[in-house]
Amino acid sequence: MKNSPIETVQVYEANKKGPDWSRRRFLHALSVLGAGPLLLRRLFPIDEPPKPVFTDVTADAGITWRHFNGFSPDRYLIETMGGGVGLFDFDSDGWLDIFLLNGGETPHGKSSKPLQNALYRNLGNGKFVDVAADAGLHRVRNYGMGVAIADFDNDGHPDIFVTGFPACTLFHNNRNGTFTDVTGDAGLQNVGRWASGAAWFDYDRDGFLDLVVCNYAEFSFEGIAPKCEYMNVRTYCEQRAYKGMPLTLYHNNRNGTFTDVSRSSGLDRFVGRALGVVAIDIDSDGWPDLFVARDASPNLLLLNKHDGTFVDAALDAEVAFDSNGNAKAGMGVDIADANGDGLPDVAVTNFNFEFHSLFLNRGKFPLEDWTRTSHLAALTRSEVGWGVHFIDFDNDGLLDLMIVNGHVIEVIAALQSQVTYKERPLLLHNLGNAVFEDMGSRAGPAFSQDYLARGLAIGDWNNDGAPDAIFTCIGERPVLLRNNLGQPNSWIGLHLTGVRSNRDAIGAKLTLRVADRKLVRWLTGGSSYLASHDKRVLFGLGSLPGDRRVDVEIVWPNGNAQIATSLEINRYHRIVEQVSK
Repeated sequence: MKNSPIETVQVYEANKKGPDWSRRRFLHALSVLGAGPLLLRRLFPIDEPPKPVFTDVTADAGITWRHFNGFSPDRYLIETMGGGVGLFDFDSDGWLDIFLLNGGETPHGKSSKPLQNALYRNLGNGKFVDVAADAGLHRVRNYGMGVAIADFDNDGHPDIFVTGFPACTLFHNNRNGTFTDVTGDAGLQNVGRWASGAAWFDYDRDGFLDLVVCNYAEFSFEGIAPKCEYMNVRTYCEQRAYKGMPLTLYHNNRNGTFTDVSRSSGLDRFVGRALGVVAIDIDSDGWPDLFVARDASPNLLLLNKHDGTFVDAALDAEVAFDSNGNAKAGMGVDIADANGDGLPDVAVTNFNFEFHSLFLNRGKFPLEDWTRTSHLAALTRSEVGWGVHFIDFDNDGLLDLMIVNGHVIEVIAALQSQVTYKERPLLLHNLGNAVFEDMGSRAGPAFSQDYLARGLAIGDWNNDGAPDAIFTCIGERPVLLRNNLGQPNSWIGLHLTGVRSNRDAIGAKLTLRVADRKLVRWLTGGSSYLASHDKRVLFGLGSLPGDRRVDVEIVWPNGNAQIATSLEINRYHRIVEQVSK
């Protein structure tokens, strides 16, 4: 293991503490000097209501783009499922930008104006401007579904992979603010398939990112769509009316091209309706695995066999089916350490009355179904969940959960009185040991409103050390959320740069020890639903004093270990992989 002295480069001025931080520090100083509560109240009357955790700043930020889904009397199921979104720094100016993927038209669902994707450039002052046309990303080429963003050619600039029907698209970052469609040259068309989620990950650890694509179902706009009715109203047929498809795995040839290795890897055997995917080393053998959430098809836990093949361990792990042997309607998935034991745990969103699932990793199979104990069963009973992500919104070191929801059947309230068509998002606070409470109205007005939400991306778009979020909505504007609560606690952020590992360091494991706590985070591929996230890794440090320094152990994707020492907290650091000469 190599020690890394002060080789880290602080690349962001991101040690802001929020507008009232100075006031809090002054109050604390007065209390230490002996000022009593009465004097403090007279000096600083507390008459302001507490700030919500998140504020909807969509309008203030200048985001006006709307999703279009081709809603039609034919009720094609694809109309209900899109909404890709990505948070990434496309122009390398240190600020996260936003890519929003449109859906598309259907035979009887046409748009009154040309459809466009959006690329909102972050101006660094809370405002964004759409530069998609200038960047060459505005045109809608297929019916769009999801977004997977990563630096596939290790040139230091993030590229964009877009899933959809009847083909996918790879946009190469030209390093000058523009992108070029290189799909044909790369061999990533995935022609004729309805592709949903996707994840970049280096399954063979050769230092270049490979790509797994979730294919949902056999589908066509030709002919007659499956016809279903509720209460004499035409509506969308359930997913079982659509036959599932196998996964696609592409190997990076390290020259800008990819080879379809679905058959040789064994992934083409897994036929089902796949949606969400996350790549992480779940069995701690040093090689990235895959968890695939599938809709009315058994979930997959694909373990990497180190030889280019995968084996499904979902049955052994008891994550394929529910306790009654039924496959749930899995949509989104994320994996992180929910209970602080240093092992990766799994959250999966499902249909109403199935409950969103939480599986704890005890270091062996089977995983422990923690859905009821965590309170997820009670909190998500009537929801249809999509995007999901572990997020330490208050920087206390415990990973909380954000989940966005929305039904697919317009008349569902008439059929099931406890269920609504539009549904509210959930911000679930981790009370410790992966037991959660709903923040409810304390989370902010956006969490008291109902949406047809789908994609959810997490990232610190204002560089203040508190994780923010954005989620998409079917046929509506997205919702951009600013975190108001994370700044009072201490934090540290790491931006990893691979050298022998892939440039984005996807697959890295980071361990920070502070006081008697060990905080473990992973840089995963994929996760949530149709979304791509900030690749900087945030650690919430609670009340750790601002003058403390910390060490972080990094196990890079290729297995090399390195320690970044004496890092200042309350700021971001860039850590470059150290290699032997």
